[in-house]
This record gives sequence, C-alpha cells and structure tokens, in this order.
Amino acid sequence: MLKAKKIMLLGSGELGKEVVIEAQRLGVETVAVDRYADAPAMYVANHSHVIDMLDGAKLREIIEQEKPDLIVPEIEALATSELVKLEEEGYRVIPTARAAKLTMDREGIRRLASEKLELPTAGYQFADTYEEFKQAVQEMGYPCVIKPLMSSSGKGQSVCRSAADIESCWSLAMEGGRVQNGRVIIEEFITFQSEITLLTVRSVNGTSFCAPIGHIQEGGDYIESWQPHHMSEEQIEEAKRIAKTITDELGGYGLFGVELFLTEDKVYFSEVSPRPHDTGLVTLVTQNLSEFALHVRAILGFPIPEIELITPGASRPLKAARELENYTITGAEQALAVPNTQLRIFGKPVTKVGRRVAVALSTADSVEEARMHAKQSLDKLAVEEA
Repeated sequence: MLKAKKIMLLGSGELGKEVVIEAQRLGVETVAVDRYADAPAMYVANHSHVIDMLDGAKLREIIEQEKPDLIVPEIEALATSELVKLEEEGYRVIPTARAAKLTMDREGIRRLASEKLELPTAGYQFADTYEEFKQAVQEMGYPCVIKPLMSSSGKGQSVCRSAADIESCWSLAMEGGRVQNGRVIIEEFITFQSEITLLTVRSVNGTSFCAPIGHIQEGGDYIESWQPHHMSEEQIEEAKRIAKTITDELGGYGLFGVELFLTEDKVYFSEVSPRPHDTGLVTLVTQNLSEFALHVRAILGFPIPEIELITPGASRPLKAARELENYTITGAEQALAVPNTQLRIFGKPVTKVGRRVAVALSTADSVEEARMHAKQSLDKLAVEEA
C-alpha cells in the first residue's frame, strides 16, 4: 500500500481545488478545510472538515486529529498565532507560520516591506477609529485608497475621492474586513500605468519567476488577467529584485503572488500572498507548469525546472450579481465554442454578490487576441436561479 504524504489545505476555494488536483497527481493525500460545507476543493480532496478557522482551539483540534505532513494556508483569515505555536511543536506550515501571520493583515506586510526592507511602496497610514480615519484621509489627501487590514478578493476596498466619500468608504471597509476590529489602511493614490502579479517560486533549487501577469481590478478584485504583460528589461529586473527581497524575507518553499504597480519610471511593491494568486488562474493554459503545479512541487521539496511560457493567454472570471441558494451557470456550450478557450466552473454551493463562480481561459497568438476571446467567452455565460 502506498504510504502517501498528507497535506491539509486551510481554505478550500477554487484555488485550493486546483492545488488538491495537482497534489493528488503526485500521490499526495489531501484534506480540505473551510468555514463552509461543500467548498470547491472538498469535492476532490480525500477528506474534508468544516470549522471556524479563526478559532485557534478548533484549528489545533483538527490538525492534531489529521496530523498532516504539510499545513497549507490558502486564505488569510486564519488563527495564525495558533499556527505559530503548532510550527514550534514540529508541524510544517507553508511557507512558514511567520509568513502566514505577517501576510494575514496588510499592516504587517506593509511595515515589513517599507520600513525594514525599504522597498518602494505607496505612502500609508493606519486608523482604528472613524475619527482617526477622517484625520488620516485629510492628511493623505484626495484621492486615496482605503482597505480593511484583512479581506479577500478585494472586499471592502474603495477610493476616497472627496470629503463626501469618507463615511461610505469607512462603512465599506468595515463591512468587507474579515476581522471586524475597525482598523484600516489609508494609502497614497499612485497614478500607475499598469499593475501586475509576478508569480515567484521558492524551491529547493532557488528562486524562479513566471512571466509577468497583467491585470485589471475593480473594487480591489480582479476582473481580467493576461500573460505576458509587456515590461521593459529594467522594469522586469526591478520587479524581480523586489519580489526576491520580500519572498526571501518570508522564507520557506512555495509559490508567492507578488503584486506590483508600474509607473513610467518606477516599480512599487503593493502586496504579497504566500500562495497561488487568483490572477494566476491564467497559467492553467499559458505555461508548461501552472502556478498550482509549481506550488505543489515546491512545497513537496521537488526541484522546479525552467518555467516556460507556451502561449499568450487571458482569463475572465464570472461573478454572481445576486445571492442565490440554488443556481445554474448557462451558456457553457456557446462559451466553449470560442476558439482556444477553456472553462473552470468552481462548484460553489451558493452565490453571493460579486462572488466568482467560474472563469474563462483563452489562448491565442497575441495577448490582445486572447483577451478578446476570453471576453467573448465570458459574455456567453450567465448565473441564473435554478
């Protein structure tokens, strides 16, 4: 009987689902954990559990029960202090418990990047109360970017363009934050030409980079991504320097999604996720190894060969417009008729406003054509009540 390694995913959405699939291809036993039942990765994992992952005692209980070889956080909203203790007791957290804790909220990672590593970032302030928030916004000036310290898929993010927006931006941040502690970050608004994700892999044979992925966000959540994004050689080298600096500091093995802003003459660090990135779904069709395959190989201690961009490609996520207990996705036949296009339907149990439920992935001879195909495919899809 095969004695398999066991990995436990903490967070079991669409990205976790692809991680599980790649892990099982290499004979790994998988355990999917999330705060709700029937999460996408639970359909393909060997075992699954539903717990409140912000509850340290519950998290410890399930980890001690399953005794995984690797604990793989796939979301930010975790009892990271408990993960630190578990790591000290001998459990292995990917990439490290410190990295999971630092990147759980925007304050830890921003202070690390700007104040310790002296990487170029937007100016920022933090506020705990509405009064502090109003003062910080006035000091930062308009426009400025408002974000809760911890959120997923851009929830709670907004641009404050005038004094008239202050109250609504604060309310949005309070509603969108995963932890309702009232603390927000107020960022300088950088007029950037583009924003990219530089997928960075730390493995047994060093640090590797994927071709840059361009993306467009609305309300902090991506609505389109493409690969490769055109950059000058100077921009690419600076982006790699920033990505290697921050990932070396975080340590461990695995794939990191490093988000960067590009201006005419500068590259700014924005955020880093120590796990596969939503904009990186496009690598399912563009690279010899997807971001998920790279992540699994790296965390298992396997070497990473040369990462090859096989073809330009683009992705477009399908988002629900309303909450539905029972829903169906229509138009798949027409969407798949678009040349060189694939779909991933995530299988989430219910919809919420703005929740991603599927993604269209297209390839072509050029990025521009791939983006056009992905949009054509997305336009054929709809989320309807079942």
